[in-house]
Amino acid sequence: MERTVVRCAEGHVFSTATFPMQNLGVGRLGPGRLLRCPRCARLRNAVPVESGK
Repeated sequence: MERTVVRCAEGHVFSTATFPMQNLGVGRLGPGRLLRCPRCARLRNAVPVESGK
């Protein structure tokens, strides 16, 4: 299973096995999704971390 590295709104970086609705693209829903951050244990807006930065 492929993992996606994401950053929550608080700045915590973590990986997730799934990134819901990622195939719908940025144009339709935007890049962020609500995920439960394992560091702050709250639902936060999370965006994929660009590789190479």
